[in-house]
Amino acid sequence: MSIGMLKEFLLWCLVVNYGVLLVWFVVFVFGRSWLFGLHTRWFKLAPESFDVAHYSGMAIYKIGILLFNLAPFAALCFTAHGS
Repeated sequence: MSIGMLKEFLLWCLVVNYGVLLVWFVVFVFGRSWLFGLHTRWFKLAPESFDVAHYSGMAIYKIGILLFNLAPFAALCFTAHGS
């Protein structure tokens, strides 16, 4: 696998993962009551713990995107540009 292919792969991973995060955020903001009803069928949750769980999950997911997609992509861009 060449550096160019790896950069393209990481870029597409970044786009797809941010798309998933955006869909999660939109569903959470605009369909919160539906999502809460869906989750309370399976788990006994208070509205506050539901919010904390989703907000924390989005934060951890975003950190993962930055760590595993954006940082390697940026490193490859900087090193390829220098050589």
